[in-house]
Amino acid sequence: MADIFIHESASVSDNAAIGNGTKIWINSQIRENSTIGSDCIISKDTYIDTGVTIGSNCKIQNSVSVYQGVTIEDDVFVGPNACFTNDKVPRAFDPEWKITPTLIKKGASIGANATIVCGITIGEYAMIAAGSVVTKDVEPYSLVMGNPARHYSYVDKMGNKIN
Repeated sequence: MADIFIHESASVSDNAAIGNGTKIWINSQIRENSTIGSDCIISKDTYIDTGVTIGSNCKIQNSVSVYQGVTIEDDVFVGPNACFTNDKVPRAFDPEWKITPTLIKKGASIGANATIVCGITIGEYAMIAAGSVVTKDVEPYSLVMGNPARHYSYVDKMGNKIN
């Protein structure tokens, strides 16, 4: 962990795997058995739950919680206050609740305040507009927006709209 920066206020489990070059900022919590790749930025006030996998070169912005069951591949951007869920039928009193997995594919970008409902896949290099509520799979290179999020256009690898 020589090339890793962990702010003194962050709480990182000894049982978490953190890649070289990763920076973990103020008030972040990284739980046990989570894996974060190399050269990531885990910004202020983030929560990475137990068993979460985050690839390399990802940017998880301020106040994002990534819950158990979410897998984030390489080169993914998650904007501030984006929200992931992991329970399709949440009930506080259900002792047998089940985690529903979510997959965010390589190069995808999730805008600020977007909500990602569990059980979906966001395709490679897809873009989720700020404030969107994603309830269905998103095609690779698709820009979706709205509530519920709907396909708006396709984008290239750099995120530029394709006419």
